[in-house]
This record gives sequence, structure tokens and C-alpha cells, in this order.
Amino acid sequence: MDNKDSEAEIHPLKTEDVKVQENHENSVERRIISKQSSRLSRLSRWRTAAFFVSLFLCLIIVFAFSFIIPCPERPVSERTWFRNYDNAVAYPFLAIEDVNQDKVQDVLFAFKASNGSSSSNRTCLDEGLPSPCAFVAAVSGRNGGALWERPAAEEVEWMECGIEQLGGTEAPGCLLVGKPVSLTAVDLQTGEVRWRQSSDFGANYTVLTPVAVIPDVDSDGVQDLMIFISTGDKIKTFIHSGKNGNQIGSAGSLDVDGKARYIRLNLGSSSYFLFYTENSLYAYSLKDLYSAATGMEIKLPGLEQDPQWEKNIDRTTHHLSLLSSRDIHYLVKIPGQSRENILVVNSEMATLINTQNLQTLWTLNVSRVVSEPLLGYYKPDVLGIVLESEIGPDRKKVMIVESRSGAVQWDLKLNWRAESPGPAMLSTADHRSAFLIWGEFQVAGNETRPRAPLQKLYLFHPSYTNVLLELRNSTDQIVAFNAALFERSRHACYVLLRGPQPGEEPGPVSLMKRKLKEDVSESRVIWLSQVAVDSEQYVRERLYRMRFHSRA
Repeated sequence: MDNKDSEAEIHPLKTEDVKVQENHENSVERRIISKQSSRLSRLSRWRTAAFFVSLFLCLIIVFAFSFIIPCPERPVSERTWFRNYDNAVAYPFLAIEDVNQDKVQDVLFAFKASNGSSSSNRTCLDEGLPSPCAFVAAVSGRNGGALWERPAAEEVEWMECGIEQLGGTEAPGCLLVGKPVSLTAVDLQTGEVRWRQSSDFGANYTVLTPVAVIPDVDSDGVQDLMIFISTGDKIKTFIHSGKNGNQIGSAGSLDVDGKARYIRLNLGSSSYFLFYTENSLYAYSLKDLYSAATGMEIKLPGLEQDPQWEKNIDRTTHHLSLLSSRDIHYLVKIPGQSRENILVVNSEMATLINTQNLQTLWTLNVSRVVSEPLLGYYKPDVLGIVLESEIGPDRKKVMIVESRSGAVQWDLKLNWRAESPGPAMLSTADHRSAFLIWGEFQVAGNETRPRAPLQKLYLFHPSYTNVLLELRNSTDQIVAFNAALFERSRHACYVLLRGPQPGEEPGPVSLMKRKLKEDVSESRVIWLSQVAVDSEQYVRERLYRMRFHSRA
């Protein structure tokens, strides 16, 4: 301190200069800080303004989408509708397709009458057909209103809808096989005829169904059709153009030993047709059938042959050697890990065959199967097979069998009518299935005097293994029955076509669509065991809330 004071006394001007410089530096720093604060303040105001502008724009967008821009209307479907025809006969065909492109499935069916419904102004005479004749009709799945109706043939032997590229258009179509022999391609959306061709199938023939869609063999850009006609101990093969219906080549002929049916197997790049009678099983590759009908060789996808299968096919008779190839009642394709397998059902057992090596995967003792085996899911994503077998006079046993092992997962005994429809299933959101079964449940020990069994429809879902829901009791003759989701993953319904069948006297014909939930809410709960886990109302409510799922 003494040194500083003495220095200040000696150099007074120097000390003043230092103070002035320090004051100047402090002033400059204050001005810099003031400018920075001003800039930050302006930046903060801009950020606040930008935030409120963004918020305001977001509110405008939300308001526009909520109140100004209309949302697409969801189609409102009636829960139940009927369509009635007087003095008619119903054919056993039901197809469910979206005809009018409103994202709701519609119903196509065929009936024979002198006139169509009151909403149609077309008659048999308009199409040059004798009266009565067969009509094909498309009905709206929303309300049962007629989308289109048209006279198609004197009689309908078979009808199949949803065939892609039929007639050379992008929209799918329906193919009708009529009597006298005719093939008619009908536009699915309008009902207009795309083409009609006459064919000579011979006398006393039976059409083997379904019609096979094959790759384009006449190079017109449209896939073609292969039709099999059974006449006694022979099967005739006809190939027709999918674009115009013209026959390609001549009719091929296959020798069999009785009334035959068939299935088609896709084995990678090859395709095989299996024809089965009561005593034999025959296998033909698509390449063999094409060569027999046209006399030509052609290389196309699906026309190759599988070497393993060719080793097991007799080249002269085309017999396929399988352990269980006698007394076959049904052949069913079962999806496998890499390719389809075959379920062979005869009078005594069901056998699953591996199509890669033609070896048996499992067998199950089951006698006199009375309906086409149905695929569904008892466990989540584990494919099961529904088998209905006769176990006595007017009695049947319903079994759900796991496809991988052949183990029986669930079974039920019912009274049964021979003319009752087979089962149906609907996929549920829990990756399982709801099963619809026809019959009459009889409580053990409550046997009454013999009478004809009633036709009752039951619902079973694996979430309640000891519960059946009795949905409805039908006393009318059921011609066709099906169940489907009429909208994607929702609106589960079943469809009933009732009335006299071909060969019977004409009478009232009724087509009905019924939403499944309507029957569930009014159903009767049947406990299959004495233990009631939940109350009946709780079971109804839980199954009423069950959600459905459209599998790919």
C-alpha cells in the first residue's frame, strides 16, 4: 500500500488515465450486455409469436377435419333382412361377394320361377328361354334389395362366382353351367352376360366341381377354364378360353372305375388333380391333362411335374399308391408348413398324408363322416379340422381335431337330420374360431319317445368349452347355409336359403341374412357339464362382445 500511494503521489496523471480507461471499458461492456439483452428479448418475442401461430394453425386443422371436411360415411347394414319369392324352386348355391363395391359383402344365388321378383322387369321369354327358367340374382348385403336379376338358363347345373378375369375384364365374374348344355359368363357387378357358349358334354353327365382355373394356354392374356364331366366310368376334360368361352383343343378322356370327385393340389411349381372313387385314387398333372386335351406340349408356370409324385403314379392307369386309397369319402387340402397336405377320409378313419413324401403323418378312427370336413381354429393360430360322423340312427358326433397331431380337442354328440346343413365357422379376434353347428342337443337321461330330430343352430367358441348357445330352431327345409363377415373384421352374419329344391313342387323360397349378435343376445345357454362357471347372462354378454377378424 505504501508503494502504491507513493507512486500515485509521484505520477498523479498516470493514475487518472488508468481510471478513465477502466471507466471506458466498463461502459463498453455495459453497452454490449444491453445490446445482447435487447436481441434476446426480441428473439424471445419472435419465439412466442411463432408458438402461438403454430398452435392457432393446429387448431384450425383440427376444426376443419372435425366439422368442415365430412368423414366418409360408413355403410349401415340391417341386422336382419328377408327376400321372398313365390312359386319358385331354390338351387343349392350361395356365393358371398362384394357386388356393388360398397365394402359390404352381398349374396348371389339361383332360383327357378316363371318370373323374377317385383323389382325385376326381365322374364324368361326376354332371354329366349321357356318358362319357368333359372334366374341368377345378386342381393345387397346391407338391406336385401335386389342389385340385379336375370334369366340365365333352363336349369342350372352349377354356379361359381369370384372368378378373376372372366370375360377379359378386371372385375371378377360368375360362371354358370346350364342345361341344356351351356356355359355362361356373367358380370359380377351388373349381371350382364359376357359370353355364352354351347358345349356337347354328352348324355347323362355330371359336372365335377369346382371349375378349375388354369394358366393362360391360348396366349390371349386371360387365364382359362378346365371343366371335368363325369359320364359313367369316364371323365371328359374340356378346356375353354376364359376370355370368350371358345373351346381349346378337343375333349380329353380319363378312365375311372365309378362315380368320381376331385380336388386340386398346388405343389410349388406343379399342379395335380386327384380324382377319387369308392375304390381308387387317380392323379394327373395339369401338364398331362393339357396334353390329353390339345395333343400339344407347352411350358407354362404350373405345368411342370413333381418328380416324387411321378414315381408314385402308375403311368398306364394313373393310380396313385397311398396306404388309405380305398373307400374314400372325402379328400381335403390341409395347409402345411411348406405345402398343402391331404386329409383322406374313408368309412373307418381319417388319415393325413404328407405331400412331399406321401407318408402318413397321423390317423384317427372315425366312421361314416357325414359332411365335408371344415377348417377352423380351436387354439390360437393352431389349425383344427371339424369332423362330423354318424354314430347311430339320427345321431352324430362332432369333433375338432388338431391338424398337426390328429389329437381330438373337443367333441359333442347331437341328434341329427340327414338333410341338415354342414357346419360353418367365423374367425375371431383372439385368433380362434366361432363354430356354427346344426343338430339337436339332448341332455343325458332326458330321452323321450322317438321322433324326428329338430333342426337347431348352435354356437360354440373355445373360450367356453362346456357351453353351447342355442341360436335358432328352423322347421323349414334348408337348401343352403353359409356364414361370413359382411364387413372387414365385423358384422358377422349367417345366410339361410330355404324352400323346395329342384325336382320338388314349386313353393315359397326365402333368403335370409341374420346378424349373429342378434341371436346371441336372445340365445339359450346350454351347459355341457354340471359345473356352471359363470352366470348365463354373463356368458351371453361376453360372447355378444366377441370381436371378429378377417383372416387373409
